[in-house]
Amino acid sequence: MANEELDVMIEELCHSKAEEFRLIGYEHVDGKEIWDCVSAKYAKTGQPELHQLVNDILSLKITQFMNFMTLSAFKGNPF
Repeated sequence: MANEELDVMIEELCHSKAEEFRLIGYEHVDGKEIWDCVSAKYAKTGQPELHQLVNDILSLKITQFMNFMTLSAFKGNPF
């Protein structure tokens, strides 16, 4: 699979997860924020295997996401 195809697939997964969060009432979540949250834990170790990456996106809980967003706000990162 080419890198461009992987990027598109990961982007679609993030948008799908954002849509899931919107369905449960978190209306202003987008795919980029999902990716920022998931990829933040790879900053030190590098990007993992594809299956781990997909699992991390699909198993992301709203509490993990909201904790990430809260910490980002405290650090001064804009949403």
